Amino acid sequence: MLTLTIPESELFNQSNGKFITLPKTVLHLEHSLVSLSKWEQKYEKPFLGSDAKTMEETIDYVKCMCLEGDVSDEVLHRLTKENNQDISNYVTAKMTATTFNERNARPNREIITAEIIYYWMVQLQIPFQPCENWHLNKLLALVKTVNLKSAPPKKMGKNDAAAYQRSLNAQRKAAAGRQG
Repeated sequence: MLTLTIPESELFNQSNGKFITLPKTVLHLEHSLVSLSKWEQKYEKPFLGSDAKTMEETIDYVKCMCLEGDVSDEVLHRLTKENNQDISNYVTAKMTATTFNERNARPNREIITAEIIYYWMVQLQIPFQPCENWHLNKLLALVKTVNLKSAPPKKMGKNDAAAYQRSLNAQRKAAAGRQG
């Protein structure tokens, strides 16, 4: 969870010619499958796609991440540069110690939506609660880990199979006390 503090600010109200003070506001944000699903429900397009988001779409995603419920646009338009940087850092954070060897990985061109992630969770028997409220990157790492660990072992390549066979032959010769 990310906790943001939006500082108090003062605005001039032109209609009555007076300054008004907007109070400091604290927001608690979760970049999760639940917030992703809320955003996609509204915009009917994938959030995780490569298309750029408009300012309105970005602000709406922050709204979807808010655990306080419906936060006014006025509060979100007062986000500071530091707040926006904190949000960006939080959304892109790995949030896990698990690493993957991506050296030979082929790029996945599948369009990933909230429903696709829920499907993966069903197929891999990952419970919705509490996982759908985890940081999204942590959840995706869990999906990938379960998928990798439950996959059948890969076949050995020709070179690896030949090396393994040579090793077995050497062990058998040594056990039998033979030279050749």
